[in-house]
Amino acid sequence: MTVPEPQPIWTPGPEAAGSRIVAFAREASTLTGQDLSAYADLQRWSATELEAFWSLVWSTFGVRSTTPVEQVLTGRELPGARWFTETTLSYVEHALRGDRDRRAVVEVDESGHEHATTIGELRAEVASVAAALRGLGVQPGDRVIGYLPNTRVSVVAFLATASLGAIWSACGQDYGPSAAADRFGQLRPTVLVSADGYTYGGTTHDRRAAVAELAAALPTLTAVLVADVVGAGHPLVAGVPVQDWGQVLAQPAELVILDVAFDHPLWVLFSSGTTGKPKGIVHGHGGILLAHLAALGLNLDLGGGDTFFWYTTTNWMMWNLNVGGLLLGAAVVLYDGSPAHPGPDALWEVVERLGVTVFGVSPGFLLAGEKAGLTPGTEHDLTALRTLGVTGSALHGSAFPWVRDHVGQRVQVVSTSGGTDVAVGFVGSAPTLPVVAGEIAAAALGVALDAFGPHGESLRDAVGELVVTAPMPSMPVFFWDDPDGSRYREAYFETYPGVWRHGDWITLTSRGTVVVHGRSDSTLNRNGVRLGSADIYDVVERFPEVRESLVIGAEMPDGSYWMPLFLVLEDGVELDDDLRGRIVEALKRDASPRHVPQEMVVVDAIPHTRTGKKLEVPVKRVLQGADPATALSLGAVDDPTLIEQFVRMGAERRAR
Repeated sequence: MTVPEPQPIWTPGPEAAGSRIVAFAREASTLTGQDLSAYADLQRWSATELEAFWSLVWSTFGVRSTTPVEQVLTGRELPGARWFTETTLSYVEHALRGDRDRRAVVEVDESGHEHATTIGELRAEVASVAAALRGLGVQPGDRVIGYLPNTRVSVVAFLATASLGAIWSACGQDYGPSAAADRFGQLRPTVLVSADGYTYGGTTHDRRAAVAELAAALPTLTAVLVADVVGAGHPLVAGVPVQDWGQVLAQPAELVILDVAFDHPLWVLFSSGTTGKPKGIVHGHGGILLAHLAALGLNLDLGGGDTFFWYTTTNWMMWNLNVGGLLLGAAVVLYDGSPAHPGPDALWEVVERLGVTVFGVSPGFLLAGEKAGLTPGTEHDLTALRTLGVTGSALHGSAFPWVRDHVGQRVQVVSTSGGTDVAVGFVGSAPTLPVVAGEIAAAALGVALDAFGPHGESLRDAVGELVVTAPMPSMPVFFWDDPDGSRYREAYFETYPGVWRHGDWITLTSRGTVVVHGRSDSTLNRNGVRLGSADIYDVVERFPEVRESLVIGAEMPDGSYWMPLFLVLEDGVELDDDLRGRIVEALKRDASPRHVPQEMVVVDAIPHTRTGKKLEVPVKRVLQGADPATALSLGAVDDPTLIEQFVRMGAERRAR
């Protein structure tokens, strides 16, 4: 029996003809003599003719270098391929170019206070901070770190650091000092840029003591710059001079931007660190510049006149992508605080007030709005909003019709999936592509995406490993403290030599769409059949009684296989036979009988990484009997006390 193709829930309107990707496809067609007007054909060309595609990205967005481009790519080998090897440029120049009076950054906090900064003002602040860093002895290749909330301070400090050819790294102040030191200590930093505290959920957090403790754990520091964010004052830092951020900005200076090699380190992003020492992932100026121009400028159609707001913190690579909006001339929104304070529609209020055109959130945010019965499109004027980006985990199928019915019929839901590893998405959408509920529209431009089986065979319409078979400019330049590259090779290239294995289960359909099923290292294996955890969450978390869930498949010491489903229920709800039965029936109907857990267990809360990802693998290891001290880094967990409940349950299960 032929299965009918699913019908789109959103289709492009006539405005898609004016998108940048249409003009880009027209230029590519002229260049190649082929008809590349269809996205699938353009994507296939971009993933195979790498030199031609990235050269066209370069010219389309007016990338400037001090040396001419002579070689785009040294070869196709992975790892080891190098891009634009003789070229020098700077990410910062491209982020700060354009009309000095245009709006560049808009800061918003929970109270509704907002502050807009123009490009001219941003350049002046970057110049002042860069001069201060230069005066402190910061040289190309030195590391400057940020222990900061999501305010303009973080953007200015990053751009000032990069303008010197120094290397930036940051995390939020919700990280404890020891967890922050686990990351920053590897870098042997020269200068720490911090804030006196932050506000979240209506509560002000004074972090002066944490700043002092972090500084004491970093013996290579020569100075600390402190910004007044909550009015707490300066920390008392022993043995290291402290400078006031405001006084630094008050010293005008000339902006001098150093051009560096294409692969010169721009920043260090860290892996979550929940299962071991966080890995320092190093990206280069040129690779990030080109990757963000393509991802934001083509796939998201971001440009001058847009207001770009992705709800994030400085902990997450989406902060880096959000700042990348400056490269396209967009105004970038920085929101500091809880997404649900003072009410569940706090972010929708910001979208309305600022006229946000491209808005990014997590799937959990949309699900919470759906369960709360919000109707943002009725309660707020969202007429400026054209694109709703979603990433961080698999998007529930029910979210697509909810957005259509309660946010806006012409708002395109762009579900994406990528990683800190490449600071961009592997899969996403485009303004010319239809949207099917529960699916991601296509591979991103420039990504040689495939789904592999266990023997490296290419799969369609079946679950496989997400792989990338050709180089991308934003693949890591290297890992920090990995001189022979062994950790880098082990992370991505051991399973399929010469092919990047990302660690996600996906289905790549014969229509070119993608379904993400969850992390392959936390795969559920029921009677030899691989199952994705995301498929279970998609069903279970639709229930209004269920706040969140976590499913684990654990091979136990006695040889048995245990697949419990942990549930966080809404206040006043009990897991009675009726609710349990309805969950079982829904899983059988909407997933399969194999997706039904062996038991359901109510817990107080689910532990996450500080970027909001569920701790599937660490919880699995703890249930199997691993010592929490070795199974995960407690400092990288949003609430380490939650691990004890799984330690106890694992011990009880093993004792049966």
